[in-house]
Amino acid sequence: MRTISKLLLGSVAALAITSSAQAEEKLNSIGISVGLLGNPFFVATINGIEDAARKINPDVEVISVSADYDLNKQVNQIDNFIAAGVDVIMLNAVDAKAIAPAVMRAKNAGIVVSAFDVSAPGADVTVMTDNVAAGRKACQYIVDNIGGEGNVIIINGPASSSIIDRVEGCKEVFSANPGITILSDDQNGQGSRDGGLDVMQGLLTRFDDIDAVFAINDPTGIGAELAAKQLKRDGFIITAVDGAPDIEVALATDGSLIKASASQDPYVMAGMALDMANQVLNGETPDPSTVLLDPELITAENLDTYNGWTAAR
Repeated sequence: MRTISKLLLGSVAALAITSSAQAEEKLNSIGISVGLLGNPFFVATINGIEDAARKINPDVEVISVSADYDLNKQVNQIDNFIAAGVDVIMLNAVDAKAIAPAVMRAKNAGIVVSAFDVSAPGADVTVMTDNVAAGRKACQYIVDNIGGEGNVIIINGPASSSIIDRVEGCKEVFSANPGITILSDDQNGQGSRDGGLDVMQGLLTRFDDIDAVFAINDPTGIGAELAAKQLKRDGFIITAVDGAPDIEVALATDGSLIKASASQDPYVMAGMALDMANQVLNGETPDPSTVLLDPELITAENLDTYNGWTAAR
């Protein structure tokens, strides 16, 4: 009887190991759609997803595509992922609302949808920076450093939830300070350096008296500063959101107009979103299903203590 019991226990243990291995192997393929691969932020998110995924299954297949902030393009990408039968779609939605039908199609096909950096209606899990807080911090810096009054500009961007939230947080701060006048808040810099350059050139032509600019992300802010240099304009400050490597260089440069950025950690954010998606894939329910990460305001004064996107992981 002892021998039989030992054999039975051995069989149960082997079965448990096999079941565990099968659970891990559920994550065989991932489709990633990001707003713009030309933005280093999204490169870092993809690295975070790939590293987290390969800890689960070293042989996992990962397909990464750029939506180029084009809703129709992203919808097609999601439909292609559905046709390919991926296990998980990692989604950086370029439109906070209009992406909903595509997300539902994926879920109806049995695919886990994980939103990162921005929300997506119907996503199983979401991990992103607290973007309202990021906007507040970047714009509070402006208020504090222009003495609570002056003419300010918000360079807006695509209609993703993160950008909408950042502008909301920024406007909360400006609205609480009656000495602040918003000259413009509806120009779309496309979340890119070229877009920020183009928009800022037009704004500098329109407005002679500018005290500060809030750019919805670092590439936009860098483009705005480039426009100011080209038109030989100064006398104002620029803040943004991201904490990207390029912004670290700008903050460390004497005479830079860029003075602060509310930082994110794209690598950690996206890796966490993938881990939560894998929990859902294996029948678990992450609690909470939405995680907001606190931003940190980076300036020249605290730059030496900042562990940026390229820090060792």
